[in-house]
Amino acid sequence: MLPTPDTSHVSFDTIYEPSEDSYLFLDTLSSPPESKWLSERFQNANPMPLVVEAGTGSGVVLAFTAAQSQEIFGRRDILTLGTDVNRNACIATRETVSTAIKEQQKAQDNSNMHAVHVSSLTSDLCSALRPRSVDVLLFNPPYVPSEELPRLPSAEENDPTTSKAMSRSAKFESDSYFLSLTYAGGADGMETTNRLLDALPETLSCRGVAYVLLCKQNRPDEVMERVRSWGGWCAETAGSSGMQAGWEKLVIVRIWREDRSWVGGQH
Repeated sequence: MLPTPDTSHVSFDTIYEPSEDSYLFLDTLSSPPESKWLSERFQNANPMPLVVEAGTGSGVVLAFTAAQSQEIFGRRDILTLGTDVNRNACIATRETVSTAIKEQQKAQDNSNMHAVHVSSLTSDLCSALRPRSVDVLLFNPPYVPSEELPRLPSAEENDPTTSKAMSRSAKFESDSYFLSLTYAGGADGMETTNRLLDALPETLSCRGVAYVLLCKQNRPDEVMERVRSWGGWCAETAGSSGMQAGWEKLVIVRIWREDRSWVGGQH
């Protein structure tokens, strides 16, 4: 079993703590069928693939992907980048990924060939990235149906000096708000996910692939049919929890373009 990245440095007051959905991502990406699919797609492709996680939280999924890139992609030289609307999550992700890469280097006797963490950006989904630049997109969204979708945090709310001046009750409310961003998905739990899906054609490179986690109430079969209706796009289940977790049954959907004319070449 491949090691899970260390998140002991993370304060989970405002950041989503790794749970069943996070571990399903790790198991799916490193499963023999999925690692074979990804290795065939990226092992000999140039330039090196850019792997982006939108909404990184603690960074455990992106860190695992970086540290285990040889097992997942058949190559060690990948670029990773994370985004999150919560500045605390970005800081946590940077440390989680960097530590995981360093630990893997030690295990490889300080090999010069390893993953590189480019940055952790305070950003809404992939809005800060260059169009069609993402080769692998990972997204564990806020998928729980809720009456309202939490608004995005302001720059002031993301300022660390703001929380220092808060009363205990105000800090509790602030922490609760940031945690709501990690799970509350609005109508059908799909409002944030729908925004990301709509942006995929302008986010993924020509060889790009996205992995999106959905729960049963998100109607994953309908989501896959919707993607296929775009024309020239494929969608299928890559991983499943295979059990009931309360009312949740989790699946990870793989989404990619049909065109394979890029194989072995440039973007």
